[in-house]
Amino acid sequence: MRLLAALMAGMLFTVVMLCCMEYIRRSRVGVSQRMRRYVAGIAPVDLQPEERLTPHQRLRLFLRGLAQLMDRVRHSQGLDLRMQRAGLPLLGSEFLIFEALLGLGSFLLGLMLTASFSSALLLGTGGILAGWLYISIRISRRRSAFNNQLGDALSMTADAMRAGFSFLQAVELIAREMEAPMGAEFQQVIAEMQVGATLDKALDNMALRVQSSDFDLLVAAVLIQRKVGGSLAQILDSIAGTINDRIRMKREARALTAQGRLSGWILGGLPLVMGVGLYILNPRYLQPLLEAEMGRVAIGGALVLEAIGFFFIHKISTIDV
Repeated sequence: MRLLAALMAGMLFTVVMLCCMEYIRRSRVGVSQRMRRYVAGIAPVDLQPEERLTPHQRLRLFLRGLAQLMDRVRHSQGLDLRMQRAGLPLLGSEFLIFEALLGLGSFLLGLMLTASFSSALLLGTGGILAGWLYISIRISRRRSAFNNQLGDALSMTADAMRAGFSFLQAVELIAREMEAPMGAEFQQVIAEMQVGATLDKALDNMALRVQSSDFDLLVAAVLIQRKVGGSLAQILDSIAGTINDRIRMKREARALTAQGRLSGWILGGLPLVMGVGLYILNPRYLQPLLEAEMGRVAIGGALVLEAIGFFFIHKISTIDV
């Protein structure tokens, strides 16, 4: 029975992959897709686009084609913002399609390898959670990189304005000279202004994407200076000094709490690693703990206590600056 289930799962997985490959091969690029590639800096293609598209572009077109079926999903708008914060060229509905495919593929792979519905369901759930975890980690790293570049960007803006540049020209200089994510975000600001958005609206949209309290301070200073006047270069120098001092304090605090954070990871992961290792080396050793009701209760209580301990260690070793 299990062998038959594994064979059926393997056949279904193969059919799904073949259908996806065939759909990608026959994809045609519409007007909206041409505009998206043009805005993203991808060279336009001729009447035979499928012969020149890379596999990565084919996958993006396939996801966008499926995403048209989910345009009415309400919370996909919030996912659109998360995709922008992560720096991914995907829509929220496209990410949902990708998550569904990832979960289905993980489920079929687990069913094919283990022939167990519960194990396959667990593996499929893990695949979906892995996608969300990847997005969260990417957002966190991108926000940290942006904050580290912000001080240099403000200093460059102040120097450019002293040299005779306007604020918009200084923004174009940052977009051209600085690396991502700072340069990419200011390029987005310029693109929004070119299609009719005001500077205030473009900066507010950028603040919504990056979610940085330091950048919120910059936006407030720029908007106030545009209304009441004053030396914007001097204001930017003052903000840059404050931001650089805060970054230095954050790095010092992170270095001082490195031992506590490492202890938290070790104490949280060691019981799980030892349990998995013992189960692989000698399954009978943990059999009474897994089969007895009191043993399962003990495992659940241990996991809850592990989570509580890891949470408190994380809170103690995290210092807000």
